[in-house]
Amino acid sequence: MRDDLPTPDVVGAVEAGRLAAAAESGTAEPEGDDVAFRTAAATGQAAAVVQRQGLPPGAHGGADWSGFGSVVPVLAASPGAGASVVAAVLADALQLADRRVLLVDTADPVRSGLAAAARSDGPVFDGPHPAVRIRASWRGHAVLARVETSLPIVTPGMVPAPRFFAAAARSVQATVVDIGHDPWRVAAHPLAGAGAWLRVGEPGPRPVLVCRASRPSLLHAEQVLARLGAWNQTGMIAPPAQLVVLGAKKWPAGVAGAAGRRTSALLENAVFLPHDPVVALGGITAEVTPARLRDAAVPLLRHLRLLPGPAHAAGNSFSRKVIR
Repeated sequence: MRDDLPTPDVVGAVEAGRLAAAAESGTAEPEGDDVAFRTAAATGQAAAVVQRQGLPPGAHGGADWSGFGSVVPVLAASPGAGASVVAAVLADALQLADRRVLLVDTADPVRSGLAAAARSDGPVFDGPHPAVRIRASWRGHAVLARVETSLPIVTPGMVPAPRFFAAAARSVQATVVDIGHDPWRVAAHPLAGAGAWLRVGEPGPRPVLVCRASRPSLLHAEQVLARLGAWNQTGMIAPPAQLVVLGAKKWPAGVAGAAGRRTSALLENAVFLPHDPVVALGGITAEVTPARLRDAAVPLLRHLRLLPGPAHAAGNSFSRKVIR
């Protein structure tokens, strides 16, 4: 195991080793320990190689995002807050408005909220390590690029640097990124792995933070913003400047008062995506996301200058196309 990895990657490598050992059912304990050690070492080695292929954590200067159009990283306040749903809704609304879109899924494949977002798998592109690759598929007319691995776990730092997704971009106008991992781990080391999509550059990324309309979720959002604050002060990342609230039309009584100093600054312009029973039950599938969710997201896309029109305008006139 390498001793120069960020803590989240060390933890992930150990978890991978334990998972591999547990999968060896009927194996004697000494052999199981050996499987755990070898798998953990392989995972740590892969994470180290991937990070060396990316941007050094202490590097200065902005990233070149020109090949990705307007970059919208979608970060969750906590696991299960709904970042994958919001990412899919934004990508669908953009492509149905005739924008060329890349939807990036950085999650561990077995825990991805976009695992069923395409009808079939597309071609595979080389990644920074033989065990970590990129698969591009179609979601309607948008390209869905996912991380694939032959290892039991993808740690936050094992996500390939953004440039490895460029082959799937194909002159897109917008790139929506589902950050995908536990935001607490990502925020601890955001310049490597999935967090690299937050790096300042030209044109500047426009991150959004997703939470639920509950006091615990607002508290989690505050802590994620606090953890990203130190990196923001260095000028290396673009912090989330927009709050998206999933599963509600407004703040329930008494909830907004739980907001901390950082989230309070985002409350006034928060965008609400209402509860949808189909998505709540079945998650994101290859079908187009419901029109009521896309309509609710239009003010956000206008605010981000990804769609024309005033940011405060409600509703839209998108046709009810089906994504095939």
